[in-house]
Amino acid sequence: MLMGEYQHTLDTKQRLIIPAKFRDQLGSQFVVTRGLDGCLFGYPMSEWQLLEQKLKALPLTKRDARAFVRFLYSAATVCTLDKQGRINIPDPLVKYADLSKKCMVVGVSNRLEIWDSDRWDAYNADTADNFDEIAEDLNIDF
Repeated sequence: MLMGEYQHTLDTKQRLIIPAKFRDQLGSQFVVTRGLDGCLFGYPMSEWQLLEQKLKALPLTKRDARAFVRFLYSAATVCTLDKQGRINIPDPLVKYADLSKKCMVVGVSNRLEIWDSDRWDAYNADTADNFDEIAEDLNIDF
């Protein structure tokens, strides 16, 4: 399970360190693609394969299904960890997530998320203000 948040720097070659705590669970190669809320999603290969099965089951005749699948797949890339535990993030993904020098790498159960640090702070502040309402709407028992 991926959990926790870690701040790392995106260097001038668009390389980002993946936290050591995540590397074993992700493996040496994993898929990074556009995510929701303006971040990137990173999936271990086993999780990506499960997601692929769900995406294949979506009806081809539905416009939203086609758009969603295109959006995910068109930017998806297999990232390989280098000896320093870094990945190279392609330019289209850097632009999509508006990544600057300071980034947050966040574990979210079966995936990681890569956020621009300022965007992550804004998202967290907004969510914290509404956390009780969100929990109530989802009817989650702790």
